[in-house]
Amino acid sequence: MRLTILTDNNTLIDRYFYGEPGVSYFIEDEGKRILFDVGYSDVFIKNAQKMNINLLDIDFLVLSHGHLDHTWGLDPLIRLYTEATIEEMDHKKPTLLAHPLTFLTKTFNGLEEIGSTISEKKLSRHFQIKLSKEPVWLTERSVFLGEIERKNDFEARKPIGKIVKDNIEEDDYLMDDSVLVHKSSKGLVIITGCSHAGICNIVEYAKKICEDDRIVDIVGGFHLLNPPEEQLQGTLKYLRELQPAEVHACHCTDLSSKIALSKVVNLKEVGVGLTLEYVE
Repeated sequence: MRLTILTDNNTLIDRYFYGEPGVSYFIEDEGKRILFDVGYSDVFIKNAQKMNINLLDIDFLVLSHGHLDHTWGLDPLIRLYTEATIEEMDHKKPTLLAHPLTFLTKTFNGLEEIGSTISEKKLSRHFQIKLSKEPVWLTERSVFLGEIERKNDFEARKPIGKIVKDNIEEDDYLMDDSVLVHKSSKGLVIITGCSHAGICNIVEYAKKICEDDRIVDIVGGFHLLNPPEEQLQGTLKYLRELQPAEVHACHCTDLSSKIALSKVVNLKEVGVGLTLEYVE
């Protein structure tokens, strides 16, 4: 499996790509091409073009959750496919995979929409839609986990804004937050967007679904942004005991949390342009 960072808050030095506070990864596994999240704008498309990655040839579009920094790139992606049709360029119609709550309206502190600006109905005209709370295998080795079990007492305890269900606003605990997991020969590679479900909850559920306790890498946002001390210490204790081979924490992981993580795990730098490869 090969993973390339198309969008992240950071860019690598001497690699001339664009960054933004969002997430998008390009993944190749067993002949399948997967786009995981689309960031906030068209930055992921511009970076993919610079990297000679063809986004008209993807098999799956996977969304980690509905927030704007992971879904607002859908509009420029639709334009890319529409222009390809107009110009009679070869392109696939990828399957869009997400949790069933992903496209509901989300609000936060007076902002009327921090979720997807494009409805599921409109998206279905451009993509084959598959929404699932249950795990979905994209290849023999890679799985979308669906709704993450939340079992510990220190993560995902507070809502982030509201979600609108049947015209009623309720606290949003980001139950749509999900991840991809790849089963390599040496253990699991866990690929996250923001880890609103809690990175420790995510790892435990990945181990359960994939029936493997070995963790090769965790790549993505840990949602450790000035976290409560109980959450930070619980996470550090868990990861110290877990001892993954590597950790690539990025996006929504602040500097203080990265420094703390670096004391308990093998923390690696992340930025747009980084490519990671894992032994099958």
